[in-house]
Amino acid sequence: MFTTTTAVGRLLRFVFLLGCLASFPEQVRAQSAQASPLAQTIRLSNPNGTLGSVLAEITQQTRLTFGYSSDVVSAAAPVKAPAGAQTVKSVLDAVLAAQGLTYTLLDQQIIIRKKPAPARPNKVTFSGYVRDAATGENLIGVAVVQPGTGLGTATNTYGFYSLTLPAADSVRLLLSYLGYEQARWTTTATGNVRHDFGLQAASSALADVEVVGSREEQINQSTRMGTISVPIAQIKSLPRLFGETDVLKVMQLLPGVQSGSEGQSGLYVRGGSPDQNLILLDGAPVYNAAHLFGFFSVFNADALNNVELIKGGFPARYGGRLSSVLDITMKEGNMQQFHGEGAIGLVASRLTLEGPIKKDVASFIVSGRRTYIDLLARPIINSQFRAQEGQDGTLGYYFYDLNGKLNWKVSSRDRLYLSAYSGLDEFYIRTSREEGEDSKRSSSELGWGNLTAALRWNRIINDRLFVNTHLTYSQYQLDVGTAETTRYRAGTELRTDQFSLQYLSNIRDFSLKSDFEYAPNPNHYIRFGGQFIRHQFRPGALQSDNNTGDVSSQIKTVSRQLGNEAGLYVEDDYRISERLKVNAGLRLNGFAMEKKLYPSLEPRLAARYLLTEDWSLKASYARTTQFIHLLTNSGIGLPTDLWVPATARIKPQQAQQFALGAARNLRFRDEYFELSFETYYKPMRNLIEYQEGANFLGTTDSNWEDKVTSGNGWAYGGELFLQKKSGRTTGWLGYTLAWSTRRFPELNEGRLFPYKYDRRHDASLVVIHKLRDNLTLSGTWVYGTGNATTLAQGRFALSNNPNSFLGTYQDYGTRNSFRMAAYHRMDLDLSKTKKKKWGEVVNSFSLYNAYSRRNPYYLYLSVGKKDASGNVTEEPGYKQLSVFPIIPSFSKSFRF
Repeated sequence: MFTTTTAVGRLLRFVFLLGCLASFPEQVRAQSAQASPLAQTIRLSNPNGTLGSVLAEITQQTRLTFGYSSDVVSAAAPVKAPAGAQTVKSVLDAVLAAQGLTYTLLDQQIIIRKKPAPARPNKVTFSGYVRDAATGENLIGVAVVQPGTGLGTATNTYGFYSLTLPAADSVRLLLSYLGYEQARWTTTATGNVRHDFGLQAASSALADVEVVGSREEQINQSTRMGTISVPIAQIKSLPRLFGETDVLKVMQLLPGVQSGSEGQSGLYVRGGSPDQNLILLDGAPVYNAAHLFGFFSVFNADALNNVELIKGGFPARYGGRLSSVLDITMKEGNMQQFHGEGAIGLVASRLTLEGPIKKDVASFIVSGRRTYIDLLARPIINSQFRAQEGQDGTLGYYFYDLNGKLNWKVSSRDRLYLSAYSGLDEFYIRTSREEGEDSKRSSSELGWGNLTAALRWNRIINDRLFVNTHLTYSQYQLDVGTAETTRYRAGTELRTDQFSLQYLSNIRDFSLKSDFEYAPNPNHYIRFGGQFIRHQFRPGALQSDNNTGDVSSQIKTVSRQLGNEAGLYVEDDYRISERLKVNAGLRLNGFAMEKKLYPSLEPRLAARYLLTEDWSLKASYARTTQFIHLLTNSGIGLPTDLWVPATARIKPQQAQQFALGAARNLRFRDEYFELSFETYYKPMRNLIEYQEGANFLGTTDSNWEDKVTSGNGWAYGGELFLQKKSGRTTGWLGYTLAWSTRRFPELNEGRLFPYKYDRRHDASLVVIHKLRDNLTLSGTWVYGTGNATTLAQGRFALSNNPNSFLGTYQDYGTRNSFRMAAYHRMDLDLSKTKKKKWGEVVNSFSLYNAYSRRNPYYLYLSVGKKDASGNVTEEPGYKQLSVFPIIPSFSKSFRF
């Protein structure tokens, strides 16, 4: 025995008492179980009899009685009871549950009644993925609706949908998507349902090119303004320059979007500049989207799944740019079988391969494109160099693109994607000359390119909540280099002089972002999330090495700036009533650079109000902030354009955009059209430009801030858009009336001046006509007011006395006060499809600038000409340079 006189004794007694207390409930429960009449053991003589016979045996062996209504309980119903020694409870649980019955014990009587029906939920959520039935590719923007109620949703960027509906005995869903057969599904739902759909491609050849426009909702139903999704199949059907399909050139055919100069692939959206466009490839930003000095874009259409352009009314989930968002999604790879497609054109060829790594589990897609201008022209160029005695050399240019993507279904709720893009432009010239012991070798190169990578994980957290998290890397880099080696004899000594110069500029981003999508019911679609970006800027890095004779020198200048950008957002697409729907959101951004923090609070609002079943009014407001700038002399996307950050001295760009418009669905003789009209006003602050006479060669150190000036801009106008969305003839008509102006205190004497790409009138007509199921004729016609430019109004010789000449002074007058001639052009394309046993071949013949309009590219000053007698044969003045006359091209594409 222990005593309580010590601390140890007290502790042991406490533990003993605690153990007794802990075991007490178990003892009580055991005694209670033994005392319960349902715990009595019985043995049925006929376990497979009727319900009445089983109950009678229980009464005989236990003296328990039963009470029930014969209207509810059928004593003649056959049952199957457990054999052998069993408790009364186990027997009753087995035989009554099979009959949909339950029971209650009252003293020695058991009351049997019908099991109550489970309470039906007020709401039922349907969710899952919608895919192409043949390839397994997720389909973006598929309409999932309940017919007759107006309730519905659309699949997100990953093909996921979530739709919560009132509970009913029978629920019917209708799925529709461009180029695919409609799908109808009816089910009985007593709880939430996960169901994936596979849509069949429409059998009609017209299905591939029926619509340009928003695919999620009809234009009069959607809250979004200035948003257009263009099917890749339609992009491929339009005329092309040198046989190359170009996504950005199709974007230029939309109202509110301009091309800049002849043949350029840059985007000037609603009075903005190219750096104000957020171009995303699988979520990773692309900083320079131009090949061939701007004549082609970097996007290979064969590798793309979806292209969406947002010109205004930006949802809160997008940030960091002022003018537009171009969201491009790559294909995921065929989950079912191996496929390929490609094309051979005049200047480039491409090939895309895709297929399953493991069927229905993992897939891949790889795509490549390369020009062969340098290979074709090399023999001619080399022969020209060799024609000069003692000299050899070569000159060339090429670009390439590589796309790749892996797609893995980790589980029914999780998917992983890994995608990458690499592209490069390279211009080079190499020469060598030898004369005895003397020789000279030189080389010059200009290269620029993008590298992006994205690792994404999306997960269905529950039937109403979806999350996508991605880690991205993006780099744009410019390299300019020249080197020269000279060998010569100086007296008795053989000397070698060397000189090299290299210039480097780049921008790199590391980003982590999570986006959540929550659909509690058809009246709300909530998105929220956050992003962090680590920017690294190198506006210029110069290295020069010079070894001449006994003199050796080396110069290195490097500038590198690091910045952190973060953002949080929330938005809700809220259906307030049958007529009123709004998309309201808020974005909080911040940018830190050089111990300077720039916070930004950005409200976003878009609304539509249904006037009638076909007519709707729309309005939107968006405040946006951009923390990076593009320094450019040309404005046409040359690789010498430099990306620089906001700093303590240079503020971030800011803009507001107000928009008001109307939209209507039209029907004329069984043909369907969509009509929209939008007006907008966009003031912009803290824009930057080079000071007069400055250029990128002066930005090789941190002093680039001394060579720029800040100012403001204003853009406003109206856009009309009419689309025909079905039938053998499809297309659209767009017209824009717009103004875009700038004011910088240190430019143009502080006076207001037109932006270089201020274009008063801009019109485009696009027509695609199916002559036969295998023969398509398409054409585009564009017209635009001439670009604004600055020309010298006077020219004066400078001297300090009659016998000296110090040069020429040119008086340029007001900035951008002269207009070039109007721009207009027609392009045509005829494509014929031939079916083969292994696939199909499409032969396309295109005419760029079909009536050979001599459009202005730029103006230059001519000093005039005189003949041998001194007579003037050509007056001095400005002459127009045109780049492209009529250009025929042929391409052959194939699929297998």
